Amino acid sequence: MTGVWNKSDWRAKPRVQMPDYPDTDALRAAEKRLAKYPPLVFAGEARRLKSELARAARGEAFLLQGGDCAESFAEFSADTIRETFKVLLQMAIVLTYGAKVPVVKVGRMAGQFAKPRSAPTETKDGLELPSYRGDIINDLDFTPEARQPNPENMLRAYTQAAASLNLLRAFSTGGFADIHRVHAWTSGFAEADKAERYRALSNRISDALDFMSAAGISSDRMSTMNIVDFYTSHEALLLEYEEALTRVDSTTGQTIAGSGHMLWIGDRTRQPDGAHVEFCRGVVNPIGLKCGPSMQAEDLKALMSRLNPHNEPGRLTLITRFGAGRVTEHLPRLIETVREEGAEVVWVCDAMHGNTIKSATGYKTRPFERVLSEVHEFFAVHREAGTVPGGVHFEMTGKDVTECTGGVRDVTEEDLSDRYHTACDPRLNASQSLELAFLVAEQLSRRHEEARAAG
Repeated sequence: MTGVWNKSDWRAKPRVQMPDYPDTDALRAAEKRLAKYPPLVFAGEARRLKSELARAARGEAFLLQGGDCAESFAEFSADTIRETFKVLLQMAIVLTYGAKVPVVKVGRMAGQFAKPRSAPTETKDGLELPSYRGDIINDLDFTPEARQPNPENMLRAYTQAAASLNLLRAFSTGGFADIHRVHAWTSGFAEADKAERYRALSNRISDALDFMSAAGISSDRMSTMNIVDFYTSHEALLLEYEEALTRVDSTTGQTIAGSGHMLWIGDRTRQPDGAHVEFCRGVVNPIGLKCGPSMQAEDLKALMSRLNPHNEPGRLTLITRFGAGRVTEHLPRLIETVREEGAEVVWVCDAMHGNTIKSATGYKTRPFERVLSEVHEFFAVHREAGTVPGGVHFEMTGKDVTECTGGVRDVTEEDLSDRYHTACDPRLNASQSLELAFLVAEQLSRRHEEARAAG
């Protein structure tokens, strides 16, 4: 890393999107307790993820990153974790078949508790209170007591993250991820009404699995058929929490953020001289950087220099989020900036955050068609530029929610009130997530065929 770095240096930098705790003694006490807890992830895992992301940058793998917009204390359950993990596995199999390369599976899980907000306060019925910033900071209830930042929430978030990781590791290695079982779930989706478009691809995957079984490659004989690597990620927003869980790896002497395998810096907190960049530049974890329409070339150059000064492959992932219809306006100039610098990056499409609208019924939503359109534009720009589209990033859940409109089940604006459960942003439900995977797989398959024809 450039220059001398200490995990608390961020405290001397300008900070945004972070709470001001009224009881500083309680905050210090919570940080002190948290600093004694074991890390949630380990340096070897983060290094392995970094190497897999380096492959994605070269087109030898593809990143699937997905999960909740903000994890909830109230909705925490084994069923919720299992269903989201299950859908991510289904998506990964479809994407693997389309891309013909391994899919790197990263969940927005076990740490995605904090959210940036567009305004520091909100007003209801004449009462102005601090905005809800995620369960790790304050509570959703619209009362002065609930909206007060509470440092004890960091300890509760750690406990939930530890339990989530324990279950995810069990699911990843205990047979739940068996490829035949996962595809059987996917086949059920393809047989549904209005899913005819995806049936042929699903059948081809079934044929491939049948061939492998006939050739003697079975889940019983090959652990790679029923064990997966699964990583966790979240936005490094609440830096008191991040610093408290930062550790020095005993084998290498490197500093790792022990809160998750991969951290990202949001579009609102990516100031080159700000606190969030200062913290993230010193840890060895893979770092994601959200790039919205306001990202300028000079800022991107400064951020790449600070976050990845040695141009290490797999270290930096650029997660673009422009909105449907705006990708061709902004992505080419960022690609050119990266080329000018000779920077090693993974290009990933976040097709969610630029496509949020307010429905006629008053609910915040994301039309499926706009999400898909941004993905198509992302692939088209990279095809034109001759660069590698390295992955996709979605806010989604395994639950049958009605928060985003469209998809094969045709969720309408009138349906949004049926099962609108998110505390922050609208998420794709299980059906919409899997449908999107089939559609992205078509893009990846096309890219694979073009590369094979050219080579």
